[in-house]
Amino acid sequence: MFSLIPLFRKTAPVALFLLAATAFAGDGRTLLVFGDSLSSGYRIDARESWPALLERRLQEAGRPLRVVNGSRKGETSEGGRRRLPETLRKFQPDWVILALGANDGLRRKPLEALSTNLADMIAMIRASGAMPILVGMRLPPDYEPRYAADFSTVYAEIAKRTNTPLVPFLLKDIVGRPDLFLPDRLHPSAEAQAQLLDVVWPVLNANLSPR
Repeated sequence: MFSLIPLFRKTAPVALFLLAATAFAGDGRTLLVFGDSLSSGYRIDARESWPALLERRLQEAGRPLRVVNGSRKGETSEGGRRRLPETLRKFQPDWVILALGANDGLRRKPLEALSTNLADMIAMIRASGAMPILVGMRLPPDYEPRYAADFSTVYAEIAKRTNTPLVPFLLKDIVGRPDLFLPDRLHPSAEAQAQLLDVVWPVLNANLSPR
């Protein structure tokens, strides 16, 4: 059965992993994926992570954007809020996929803080001239049910309030599939990455209007 336990229990050093397009010049526009270990390609070949697969899918769809993966293992919404301004300045993206909050929920951080941090990051992204796309997360059904239920509503509420496109739940298609997780039962395996991309793609593709 699928389960999540706090990602912060891992003790490996945290490092910012950046995946930038090198095989082709693209069209000069950049898409930033800004998340945690669920998006960083944790313990798999970086070329198999869903952001890397996204870059290839964009090529195939005739949208050769540079994809930068600014996801960091163990990241919370608070940590993301602190480092987002510099990341935006460095890469000047045209789109940002914001996929943070799982660690907030697993650590039972105040939902008011999560909501504020997500809203602030969306505002930062827009102020930089980029379009934000918010990726939602949910907690296991046996994880403090009242808190888990309230947690799951944060993303929809923020998306509605800020008029931001929403991917409701990144892991939607792999929950209950232990064969699609690493042995730690926390992180999606290489085989699961295409399914994560399939969850993100419809919302992203609908918002890739010419800029």
